[in-house]
Amino acid sequence: MAIVVDRDTRLVVQGITGREGSFHATRNKAYGTNVVAGVTPGKGGAEVEGIPVFDSVRAAAEETSPNTAMVFVPARFAADAIYEAVDAGIETVICITEGIPAHDMLRVYNYIRPRGATLVGPNCPGVLSPGKANVGIIPAEIFQEGGVGLVSRSGTLTYQIGHELTQLGIGQSTIVGIGGDPVVGSSFLDVLARFEADPETEYVVMVGEIGGAEEEKAARFIEAEMTKPVVAYIAGFTAPPGKTMGHAGAIISGTAGTAQAKKEALEACGVRVGTNPTEVARLVAELVGVTAA
Repeated sequence: MAIVVDRDTRLVVQGITGREGSFHATRNKAYGTNVVAGVTPGKGGAEVEGIPVFDSVRAAAEETSPNTAMVFVPARFAADAIYEAVDAGIETVICITEGIPAHDMLRVYNYIRPRGATLVGPNCPGVLSPGKANVGIIPAEIFQEGGVGLVSRSGTLTYQIGHELTQLGIGQSTIVGIGGDPVVGSSFLDVLARFEADPETEYVVMVGEIGGAEEEKAARFIEAEMTKPVVAYIAGFTAPPGKTMGHAGAIISGTAGTAQAKKEALEACGVRVGTNPTEVARLVAELVGVTAA
């Protein structure tokens, strides 16, 4: 079992004929993900490496029955692409696109939540369940199957920590990049709850960063609701106040949202926090009972 994507995933790629969309769609397919269709308005009837292209998600849904959509649509059209996927009955939407205005995402969030759809992203690397399915831009070759769930606001830190775990012989159940924008479809709480319910996930790594209060909320959730051990990392200890650092949501306002405050909140709730990705992997190794070099 895995969360969000697995062997039962049937993927439709919105924006498949674009450079990034075609590259990653075929890469996901080569990994073993069941990519059943692509969508680009006006390109219906074409193919991308054997993947049929349709003019709309509804047309793709009628012909190929996808249950997951990946959005590689330019930012100005991406919110509409999410609406289109949900209205066509797609259960899970993973939005890779960055640069979507926050007020557009607020409307999207409030539209999809009552409809029961799952949205991951935007501005995220996607979701990987090693050995089962890869939806997004995560370099799957540095991960391996196992029992550690990984949820992160940062793509590259996700890759580094996952690679460090793999080098120690510690595999992962699912890797979820929730995205670094101020408004995202799935929060730490949403993903942590899924990991808690997943029988194949034994341990969890959470990678946060400066800005907002999501890590503090997660700390309280972990203390109250989770039985599985959680190890965390917070990026941005040296970030200057008032300056956006990489992600739109990674900004310290006054004394709120600092890495130190997040670290203290997590530790107060029993979560061990590593000072760098290598230490995070070693903390997980201690829990698993693997000797780190």
